[in-house]
Amino acid sequence: MKKILSLLLILAMILTACSGGKPPVSQTPETPETPGPAEEQPEDADGGKYAEEQVYKTVYAEEIQTINYLTTTTNVEFALAANLVDTLVDYDMYGVLQPALAETWEVSDDGLTWTFHLRKGVKWLDFEGTEVAETTAHDFVSAAAYILVPENESATANLFYSVIKNAEEYFNGDITDFSEVGIKAEDDYTLVYTLKEPVPYFESMLTYVCFFPAYGPFLEEMGDQFGTTNSALLYNGAYILSEFEPQMHRILTKNPTYWDSENIHIVELNYKYNKEATSLAGEMYKRGEITAVELPASIIDEWMNNPELKAQVRPGTLGNYSWFYAFNFDPKFDAQYEPENWKIAVNNPNFRKSVVSAINRIAAMQTEEPYNPEYRIINTITPPNFAAQGGLDYTQTGALKAITEGDFFDKDKAVEYKNKAVEELTAAGATFPVKILMPYNTNSTSWANEAQVVKQQLETTLGADYIEVTLLPHAPTGFLDGTRRAGNYSFMKVNWGPDYADPQTYTDPFERGFNYNFPEYTTDVTADGQNIFEVYEAKVNEAKAEVTDLAKRFELFAEAEAMLIDNAFVMPFNVSGGGYVASKVHPFEAPYSSFGISSERWKGQKLLAKPMNTEEFEAAQQEWQAAREAALKEAAKK
Repeated sequence: MKKILSLLLILAMILTACSGGKPPVSQTPETPETPGPAEEQPEDADGGKYAEEQVYKTVYAEEIQTINYLTTTTNVEFALAANLVDTLVDYDMYGVLQPALAETWEVSDDGLTWTFHLRKGVKWLDFEGTEVAETTAHDFVSAAAYILVPENESATANLFYSVIKNAEEYFNGDITDFSEVGIKAEDDYTLVYTLKEPVPYFESMLTYVCFFPAYGPFLEEMGDQFGTTNSALLYNGAYILSEFEPQMHRILTKNPTYWDSENIHIVELNYKYNKEATSLAGEMYKRGEITAVELPASIIDEWMNNPELKAQVRPGTLGNYSWFYAFNFDPKFDAQYEPENWKIAVNNPNFRKSVVSAINRIAAMQTEEPYNPEYRIINTITPPNFAAQGGLDYTQTGALKAITEGDFFDKDKAVEYKNKAVEELTAAGATFPVKILMPYNTNSTSWANEAQVVKQQLETTLGADYIEVTLLPHAPTGFLDGTRRAGNYSFMKVNWGPDYADPQTYTDPFERGFNYNFPEYTTDVTADGQNIFEVYEAKVNEAKAEVTDLAKRFELFAEAEAMLIDNAFVMPFNVSGGGYVASKVHPFEAPYSSFGISSERWKGQKLLAKPMNTEEFEAAQQEWQAAREAALKEAAKK
């Protein structure tokens, strides 16, 4: 057995991205008002830097549907669960893996058996703060048994059974003896996972809700009622859900028995429901009723033109989803948009490259980031600062390095590609103009505006004789089912977020049988006549198979991703997050992770006495970046 200390996973150099590497926004939750006890405020050794009252207040419009963390599927529910129940491991503010419920762990030489030694004395509490039981290894087994019952409809069970031995077989009913599943409690404080095959990123998966514990006797007692109310849940995390009234409010209070209590500074999280939260939040912030507000593009000018308000505005930290435009190789849209003609066009590389080269992403991003449009632009599907190996960022690895250094936008090249495409497509029997169906979600004003800009750019640069772009507004309800998943588009902006600390996670949308852009249907071939997707697929499989030489693994994944970009199967666009906020939350004290739920935790965070302005944010960001690089180098030595 080789010893693995908690700082091992240098793979987990995490997303957030733009070249500056910023941590994700600490969740912008929701809010009322209750003061916390003065004795629990953080010591102010920074001359009044932090607020005396450490109570976070916010307002929200999106109500959670369940607090059953073993079944949940939405981000807002993940964010709640992250603060109520602890995980085996966690990430610190620099993205370094740390012990949590597991104090130490080791992995067998073959990479298949992971043994975790649990912290003793961690209590399960009810919503009133009464101790119920101790957290043990058996609670992880009980939770696993629950999520692997299909009738319980766990939204993340697939993450669990994708790596754990016999878990998928048990889930599908091929085996019925749960003891054959690769999870065992050897005793109260020793938990053992057995994997299907070596998984270099396994530790990073442990911060997902499917690896959370649940107290078995309580889970059995509650049955279908588990997680329906705050009284139907037990808590061993940093906070207790002390009050929960849907469409009224919810209040999280500091867990008095939490094992790492000294790092919980905000003593209360107070969320108040208001269906008009988005439109009202700005004024509520001005009146001091809430702690933070995200400033939409529709009001940012008002704040920027007011010196007093501008002094409270800073950039929002970048998120953990990458956005890219995808070409659909299996069109299922109506005949009026000429799907058969689109099939001919989309399988022509010069046609795809003409479209990509005609789009000025910076100009399009101004619809959402008018004061700093370059902030969120990325050139790769995998964002910068997501993962690194040997101190080298994944996006700087091998074939991806050159891609990160340029820009796709080039009007002259767009016309050059167009002229080649016209000749080739005419010979192939295509007709002009090629109709391009481009849907967008009407729930997002910035998306609608961006779609208009992209349409104008394409038709202006390439000409109405070559293409005809039709924008398809779609209501938020059923948007994905009605557009991307249904193949009801030609060219569409889509997104993807990581599931673990390895570039393999960004290959998932392009797997055969998935529902992004169906690249397996391409007829496009390489110079030597091989189907491009099949070449890409083979490269991905080669990368997946490399589990010991991680530098080579990263290079192979980089080659595969570069194929998709160089052949214009997709056009990387931007990373999530950004925008503008006014907030008393310190943006660089949150746990830093682009996967799992660590970044949703309020652990370690404090409220400032006054909001950061842009200059203070940029200085703090530089300080954090330097400290992070040092922390990652130190972790690599262990």
